[in-house]
Amino acid sequence: MFQPKIPTMPQPSGLVTPPAAVQPTTITPGTPAPAPAAAPEPSRPVVQLTPGTAFALVGAGTAVVLVVGTVLVSLLLAVAVTSASVAVCAVVLRSLTASDAKRR
Repeated sequence: MFQPKIPTMPQPSGLVTPPAAVQPTTITPGTPAPAPAAAPEPSRPVVQLTPGTAFALVGAGTAVVLVVGTVLVSLLLAVAVTSASVAVCAVVLRSLTASDAKRR
């Protein structure tokens, strides 16, 4: 039951011809390829990083880090508050069921 079933290769039917022999060909030297022309100019201009743009990039990066950090801390705080409220509910329910059991 747990043994793999390996398919068998079917036997070829009809006449099978052997592959044709490949005859070697001679390579004749041709004319050399022409030298490439001068490299084309890049289509995009090169970005110059001035002190003002560097300051703007640093400010934008700092803002992104602060926003992402705020969102992550908010999510962590939401999880902590939820877990604390679930724990309080569990303690209250346990107390109610224990006091109900003592009355009977």
